[in-house]
Amino acid sequence: MTADAAADVADRYARFADDARGRSALYEEWARGVVRHDAVRAIIARIPADRRQAPLVFAVTRLLGAPEADFAAWAEWLVAHADAVVAECTRRSLQTNEPLRCAALLPALSLVDGPIALIEVGASAGLCLYPDHYSYRYRGPGGVTALDPADGPSTVVLSSDLTADDDRMPPLRLPEIVWRAGVDLDPLGAGDPDDRRFLTTLVWPGEEGRIERIEAALDIVAADPPLLVRADATAEGVIASLAAPAPRDATLVVTTPGVLPHIPRAGRVRLARAIDALGARWITIDPPALHADLAAIVRPGGSPIDPGVWDAFVLALDGVPLASVDPLGASVAWRPVAGRSST
Repeated sequence: MTADAAADVADRYARFADDARGRSALYEEWARGVVRHDAVRAIIARIPADRRQAPLVFAVTRLLGAPEADFAAWAEWLVAHADAVVAECTRRSLQTNEPLRCAALLPALSLVDGPIALIEVGASAGLCLYPDHYSYRYRGPGGVTALDPADGPSTVVLSSDLTADDDRMPPLRLPEIVWRAGVDLDPLGAGDPDDRRFLTTLVWPGEEGRIERIEAALDIVAADPPLLVRADATAEGVIASLAAPAPRDATLVVTTPGVLPHIPRAGRVRLARAIDALGARWITIDPPALHADLAAIVRPGGSPIDPGVWDAFVLALDGVPLASVDPLGASVAWRPVAGRSST
């Protein structure tokens, strides 16, 4: 274990422990234990730097049979199974395929005229390619806004808090999606038992309702699988090739919900140019700083956003910020922007 790798593990897991506080007591305990345990840090340091994230490592250990017990028991198991954990983490990647993100995407999709041909970058198993198949319950000051598919309530019900700072909030509506496709470095199959188990194991212990929601969404996707391509979306020609079969009379929409922070800036620039070349609409969910950089690429000369207003992730359409959102879709705060285009 090099000093740099050891420091990286300690720093990552200390920060993750703070993030896990109040969300998963077990993961918080494990992460704080990693910081103090030399042998455990040494094992994690053997994993490639882009595969040693705490949520991935913890999920892989549980996938391989680690006890969901106190840190001492988990650490003992990890030391005994170190080679298997390193190998499995090396071949896996962190995939937060949370259908609740569709609750954050829907306000932007409501601004796009259909029919829609939908592409998702970083699609994993494709759960966020089916916003038209889910039910929504938006809780606001005036009560609950309920939306259901035309054929009735869905087995997936997405609940989210909704606030609006002005009266320019668009009427929410389910999109008319006539074609859908996704691209991912490691796409997963909604009907594959091993892939399903991996996605549900990525749910943190203590998060109520997520496993059931993901399993129900996986059933919907497995019944009508989308086109999923294994590729680097930022590579030349990938997005254009993926979009080629889309119906010509449909509005092409590309979504990147939470994936851009994992792509180096040069790749984001290539992706932006590829989407622009297609004439597609682009819906993004990004941290404010990344959004500001992205907006400068998409809309050169555009006004920068105010970090004091955009305190959460930013939902944007074609580089124009629309709402502050929880990155997993639990809340949407619509923000007024002067001169915003809504079509």
